[in-house]
Amino acid sequence: MPELPEVETVRRGLLPVMEGAVFQRVTANRPDLRFPLPERLAERLEGTRIEALSRRAKYLLAETSAGLVLAMHLGMSGSFRIEADGASEVPGEFLYPRSENRLHDHVRFDLRHPDRPGASVVFNDPRRFGYMTLIERVGLADHPHFRALGIEPTGNALSGASLAPRFAGRAAPLKAVLLDQSVIAGLGNIYVCEALWRARLSPRRSAGTLVNKAGGPTRRLDELASHIRETIADAIKAGGSTLRDHRQVDGDLGYFQHSFAVYGREDEPCLRPSCRGVVKRIVQSGRSTFFCPLCQR
Repeated sequence: MPELPEVETVRRGLLPVMEGAVFQRVTANRPDLRFPLPERLAERLEGTRIEALSRRAKYLLAETSAGLVLAMHLGMSGSFRIEADGASEVPGEFLYPRSENRLHDHVRFDLRHPDRPGASVVFNDPRRFGYMTLIERVGLADHPHFRALGIEPTGNALSGASLAPRFAGRAAPLKAVLLDQSVIAGLGNIYVCEALWRARLSPRRSAGTLVNKAGGPTRRLDELASHIRETIADAIKAGGSTLRDHRQVDGDLGYFQHSFAVYGREDEPCLRPSCRGVVKRIVQSGRSTFFCPLCQR
């Protein structure tokens, strides 16, 4: 499943086309994806303007002039394709249309923009694990999809001080706590492994050991928060990681996977200078964890 950097990469690719545009026509080629599509989807969106295209955890959020937010989740294999209307290029960084099997084109947004040629955004999802829903903007924070989400890992809100009360007294392994979406929103398996390697912390270590007796963050928790932010920032800059289904909206592959220090590198030498360890794989909560048992403590 795409993780936060992949979703943020998609958002940035769609931003020049969607933000400020008007939904001219909305076409749903089936009544459902993972869940039923919102009732009267086309009727409620057509004619409204996209005021902002943002992201919360792994959700894309199109805020409309009608006070509704179109929340979109990519699921396992969902992707968006931009098709230019009357122009050889789509404005912005992501310029080239991506080739997909049109059989899996499930939702199409034909957009009209006041300052540039129109374009269409097509949601394609072979496995149909993605979904869309419409939420009143004023109730977004209290919606079941969002009310329990934790800190975003892309800004200064994520710090040792903000994590300390969430880690205090936790005997659970550090890896499990970091994957808890109520602690950090959008953080997934790949980037937890990478951040823990950067921080020299074992995924098996109890989370509570990073909090001092006064309930504040230890130096190592401050460092972990910094490494999480840096890992996510580096992955976004690289366009995410392409393992199975993820592509950018222009069809290009993300390439952060070429920078993996531990993920998928079982039995290979640790890349940390002067470390003679070998990357190992263990299973935690049904997921593969990759780490160096020599330098991660």
